[in-house]
Amino acid sequence: MDHGDVCLADFAPHVGSSFRVVHPEAGVASLELSGAEPLRAWPGAPRRDPFSLVFRGPASYGLPQGTFVLEHESLGSLSLFLVPIGPARDGRGFGYQAIFN
Repeated sequence: MDHGDVCLADFAPHVGSSFRVVHPEAGVASLELSGAEPLRAWPGAPRRDPFSLVFRGPASYGLPQGTFVLEHESLGSLSLFLVPIGPARDGRGFGYQAIFN
């Protein structure tokens, strides 16, 4: 899937589903898409409506901030810049966020 062509509607139906991520040093893990939300647009802005994706990974598997290839059964492979955001909101695992603008 081309990063430039994605929108919130591509991800919203997949909240709760798993994405496979491979990190060269930490190995393979599964991240769950725990949220897909619109963000406020700013004047003169983007070519698409901005949105945020939040993923939950295991507490024992810490990814650094960076670009990772995530694989999904329906969406295929995506290269996303993930930022660690701390413990998941529900207290289970660790959260990561990707912003699209």
